[in-house]
Amino acid sequence: MLNPKDLLLYLCTDRVLALGRPIAAAVEEAVTGGVTMVQLREKEASSREFYEIALALRALTCRLHVPLVIDDRLDIALAVGAEGLHIGQSDLPLPAARQLAGKNMFIGVSASTVEEALEAERNGADYLGVGAVYPTRSKADAGEAVGLDRLAAICAVVKIPVVGIGGVNGDNAGAVIKAGAVGIAAISGILSQSDIKEAARELRTIINKVR
Repeated sequence: MLNPKDLLLYLCTDRVLALGRPIAAAVEEAVTGGVTMVQLREKEASSREFYEIALALRALTCRLHVPLVIDDRLDIALAVGAEGLHIGQSDLPLPAARQLAGKNMFIGVSASTVEEALEAERNGADYLGVGAVYPTRSKADAGEAVGLDRLAAICAVVKIPVVGIGGVNGDNAGAVIKAGAVGIAAISGILSQSDIKEAARELRTIINKVR
């Protein structure tokens, strides 16, 4: 079951943006600094490589007591026993994913409009990843920035937790929380920083103050 508190500071991995640092070591630094949930994104990896990385991260996140979410690949999530799955608008439809995943795995859905958010909620999403809130180069498929007004509109109409993602950093994280999001998701704002642990600590401090 999803605990909304686990969504406070949500790290999405990217080996390129980790600047050559081993992803497991980067994740451990980030969690030590205050990350509360980890999503493994591996768009370019083969299925075997994705599985092996996921298996190693699963052991790490279990030791650190944070949930592991797998992006897109339900088969990998099931194979490694991940707590969660995250799917986008062009991935496996949520009802089909839910049928295969069962009730023990929580599922998040990406949304960029009120209509997408409401549909995901109706179909049983456990949380929403809304964005890109701000312009970002971390995700090639992020699309046009939705902005704080649309984020706030989505937060106002759904009952499930919302996480703001896309271009979120120490300068604007507080505004995302004030718009109604329960937490923020970060990629380069943590992984591309010279001190990963400190970057996570700073973001977590901002979140805690605004909440």
